[in-house]
Amino acid sequence: MISEEELKALDDWRFKSHMPSRAAAVRELLKRGLAAEGYFSIAGDGSSSRDFGVIASKPDKSP
Repeated sequence: MISEEELKALDDWRFKSHMPSRAAAVRELLKRGLAAEGYFSIAGDGSSSRDFGVIASKPDKSP
C-alpha cells in the first residue's frame, strides 16, 4: 500500500512522462531505482518495449 501523497506523486509523474498505466509507471521507476543502485543496466538504442522488465526472463532454450 502507498499513501495518498505517494499515489499523487506517482500519477503526476506518470502523466508527465506519458506512461500508459500506473503499473508501467511503477515498473519504470523501479527499473530506474535499481539502475541507480547498480542492479539493472539501461538498454541502448534499438531495444523494444518487450526487452524491458524488472526481472530478466530466462533465456529461450528452443532450438
